[in-house]
Amino acid sequence: MMNLIYILTKLPRFVVLLSFIAIFSCTPSKDPEVLRVNIDETLYELENDEDTDKDKKITTEDTGDKQFEVETLDGDRIQIESTYHLSNLLQELAIAKQKGLSETEIPMQRIEEPPVDRLSRLIKTKYWSNLTRRVDKEGLERILTDSKASDSTLRRLYVPATDTQGIKYFKSIENDFENFRVVVLPQNITPEYVKSINKKPGILSLKINDGKGVPFVVPGGRFNEMYGWDSYFEGIGLNIDGKYNLSKGMIENFAYEIEHYGKILNANRSYYLTRSQPPFMSSFVIETYESMNLQDTVWLKEMLKATLKEYFEVWMETGKKLTSNGLSRYYGEGIGIPPETEKGHFDEHLEAFAEKKDMTLEGFVEAYQSGKITSKALDEYFLHDRSLRESGHDTTWRLDGTCAHLNTVSLNSLLYKYETDFAYLIKTYFKDSFTYNNQTFDSEHWLQKAENRKATIDEVLWDDENKTYYDYNFITQKPLVYESATNYYPLWSKLASKEQAKHLKNRLVKTLKAKGGILSSSKASTEEFATSDVARQWDYPNGWAPHQMLIWKGLINYGYDTLAQEMIYRWLWMITKNATDYNGTIPEKYDVVNRTHKVYAEYGNVGTEFDYITPSGFGWMNASYQYGLKLLKPELKEHLNQLKTPAELFPE
Repeated sequence: MMNLIYILTKLPRFVVLLSFIAIFSCTPSKDPEVLRVNIDETLYELENDEDTDKDKKITTEDTGDKQFEVETLDGDRIQIESTYHLSNLLQELAIAKQKGLSETEIPMQRIEEPPVDRLSRLIKTKYWSNLTRRVDKEGLERILTDSKASDSTLRRLYVPATDTQGIKYFKSIENDFENFRVVVLPQNITPEYVKSINKKPGILSLKINDGKGVPFVVPGGRFNEMYGWDSYFEGIGLNIDGKYNLSKGMIENFAYEIEHYGKILNANRSYYLTRSQPPFMSSFVIETYESMNLQDTVWLKEMLKATLKEYFEVWMETGKKLTSNGLSRYYGEGIGIPPETEKGHFDEHLEAFAEKKDMTLEGFVEAYQSGKITSKALDEYFLHDRSLRESGHDTTWRLDGTCAHLNTVSLNSLLYKYETDFAYLIKTYFKDSFTYNNQTFDSEHWLQKAENRKATIDEVLWDDENKTYYDYNFITQKPLVYESATNYYPLWSKLASKEQAKHLKNRLVKTLKAKGGILSSSKASTEEFATSDVARQWDYPNGWAPHQMLIWKGLINYGYDTLAQEMIYRWLWMITKNATDYNGTIPEKYDVVNRTHKVYAEYGNVGTEFDYITPSGFGWMNASYQYGLKLLKPELKEHLNQLKTPAELFPE
């Protein structure tokens, strides 16, 4: 080194300068931490180079070389490689373009962000916000663009006759929107009335507080309404992400629905006025209240009263949802063909009736809907269909043509949880005494109710030969032997004994465990009960977020943590792998056998159609991701970020 310095001192200055330039030009330049780019030019070049199928996404199905050189405004040329990193670049450019920018600075850490961290961050900071709605002046314009809120000429908002504040508010803004009418519902909402407005569809109002609609989260995709059981699972994710006020708002909207519509609705659309959803409100109340660490027992008292009202007036109504054996059923009231189904959904079934009358399909449907032709068999079929939809499982061969005759494992497990939750709330927060409707309850009253229900469930729904629970047909007085994820709700509600839980765990692994998580139903049951080639979306080979979340917690409740960790990992790996391969896609459901979002079933797969970047994922799928990460052990989360396959970690 000293010799080099001595030599340089003897050379002319310009030679020394050239020597230093040569030395430093040979030193590799460090890649910039931020890419400063022209958005339109970079986006155009990237799409032209890598989006070979021109669907405004970069996925594994594009046939480009998965290499793209970014030319920055600072003169750097940076190579980006792999489907995942290129799709991240595409998404970041799209986000910047949506902001109306012409140039942007994209941190390299966003392009190279580990996939689990990226998905979880986007859910927390972007997707929940994009899924939030309000039924008020500010929020209505977005909701009313939904075709389900109108016919071909008029958009409608229906308001309960009992909500004087809501009527006053919405009437005051009626003229602020074109082709818009506020309709006040009758005091007594009957199935006949609901049928009369099926061709006059509209949105149902929710709670107004201080001149603003109380916010709620929608499932995603084509949905702009607050859905019943979706909301509970979304609330789990919202609470994990610290968005407690959204969860609290949805609970308050539930209480509004119970007070003014008489039930928690399937969703706040006009044709759902006679139909409820699976009851999760007590769990939603407890988990949100305790997540927020609230000291406001006034709010808790109000919500507990609303939940008690729902319990007594909806699920324990004799002759409707309460059956003679003391267990409950889904019973979706209504008249005629459910109007929300896709065109042609019932054609195969209706054609048989039309042929018997020697009528065209169209002529028969018109005559049946108008009442000119009556059919008790068809009335019963649609009662079962509406009840199936009330169960949240629309549709599955398990419930097809039979739902209203079933004491389901799922519903009665949820009502057992209501009863134990009532006991917990009254003892923990109300000094073991709570008055509702002029009757005072203590915790022991509800624990005894729960114990009585458990005894009946064990007698009627437990199959001692197969060591599992099955739905029970109280008309035929026979069990419905169908392997379904809903048979495992007793693990979540803590209804099963330790011995029963052991048997359930073993049967779950045997019948419903798949590479990507837990199946909605077994292949054998689906094939046995299917009466056509129609693929029902709540059956094999599909898996759904709510089933995963309930069963994870159920396994943990009984100490089966190892199996729970495996099933969580399998589900999260499938979501993460699909997102890295398919431009961040988070859909409504998955095929858990083939571990893909490409589901070939009725209704398709909501959440898969978008340009550049998914705006919102899908509500309960987002929640399952955040919940799974919360439960997953840190070392498994590291493996997940590296996309280690489940086969590398667990036996198949």
